Amino acid sequence: MGDDFPKFTAAVVQAAPVFLDRDATVDKACRLIGQAGERGARVVVFPETWVPGYPFWLTSALPLQEPLRLFTRLFKNAVEVPSAATAALGRAAAKSGVYVAIGINERDAQYKGSLFNTLLFIDDGGRVLGKHRKLMPSYGERTVWGWGDGSGLRVFDTPLGRLGGLICWEHEMPLVRYAMYSKGEQVHCSVWPAYSFQNDHIDFGCRQYAFEGGCFVLVSCGLWNAETIPAELGLQGRPLLDANGGSGIIAPGGNYLAGPLYNSEDILYAEIDLEQIVPHKQLLDVVGHYARPDVVQLLLHDEPRPPVVLQVPPEGRELPAQDASPDRKGRPQRRQPDRPAGAN
Repeated sequence: MGDDFPKFTAAVVQAAPVFLDRDATVDKACRLIGQAGERGARVVVFPETWVPGYPFWLTSALPLQEPLRLFTRLFKNAVEVPSAATAALGRAAAKSGVYVAIGINERDAQYKGSLFNTLLFIDDGGRVLGKHRKLMPSYGERTVWGWGDGSGLRVFDTPLGRLGGLICWEHEMPLVRYAMYSKGEQVHCSVWPAYSFQNDHIDFGCRQYAFEGGCFVLVSCGLWNAETIPAELGLQGRPLLDANGGSGIIAPGGNYLAGPLYNSEDILYAEIDLEQIVPHKQLLDVVGHYARPDVVQLLLHDEPRPPVVLQVPPEGRELPAQDASPDRKGRPQRRQPDRPAGAN
């Protein structure tokens, strides 16, 4: 009979967060996870930096003190991993038996100073599978978020298939796409803010990813307009660009199974049948039979790049357990004690 391939229902959320309110947004996420679970979804995807919202003020003409004020509120409502917020999302995922991919503003839990644009993955038992930090924040985003590194380019083996994801314009980084394909990605979570002027860009970019990678693409896009802005932020009447969505679910050939959806909150559903990948890969497998590694290859640095490593102590001080000199993957090595003169 041969092997069977998983079939399951996927869901993508298109909704506005409770802007710059982490706890209320997490509560809304948990309700939506439960709603999708009741409809039989096994994977649920939320938009980019959905908790507690994308900093849309970046594209508006505001005096300098205004972005600083808004950033401070964003920082205070950002998510550390792990934290009470991730625990709440995990409980919702476990209760509904779903895998969750959700965009967060991640506050660095180690150094406490920077934010990162992060896609968080949670399994159906409520455990954090891992996270991907956006490699290159786009344009003005660099005033808000730091850079991720190659250690976040991960694909997770699950009973539903190999699950991965990228954030917004990372889909326009050809070598990053290829790195994800090389990991055997089958179900790709594609998350966006998503500005209305990008409707066509999101559409063709995600369809291209599905076709080129031979995978299913779950596209989750945000919403942002005057109705979603809390009055106390004082942004009413300012020239702000809007975001009208564009969420959908795309098959390996590049055709929509659901969506695209614009201008309204909803959850889109579609059946994912991984067997559909097989005939597409017969035609095009860009990291297999349709690759020429003898001509071109990708060099991928997928190890962590920490900003701090332990320093070798000055002469006369006791050696620490680990030496500062990292190995080839950037990890500290244990230092061997000096041997006495003449020792073998």
